Amino acid sequence: MNQEILLANIDKIHTTSMGIQRIKKNLNLDIEDVVTYCKNKILDNNCAIYKQGKNLYCAIDNIKITINSYSYTIITAHLIY
Repeated sequence: MNQEILLANIDKIHTTSMGIQRIKKNLNLDIEDVVTYCKNKILDNNCAIYKQGKNLYCAIDNIKITINSYSYTIITAHLIY
């Protein structure tokens, strides 16, 4: 259910300027459009989406993306091992 809700609202996903910098640093990315990068990860069929508290978590390719489930703001993304 959480996956369907998130995918239905994929166009609402965004982040702040601080979020962009945090995501780039945490994932070692050298790209400008981190929101599109994260959306593409979320849309991948192998992405595991689950909710804990007020946040949605999307795990794929050793990456975990944290999204506020009410505002659809990407809070952060981390490498997981």
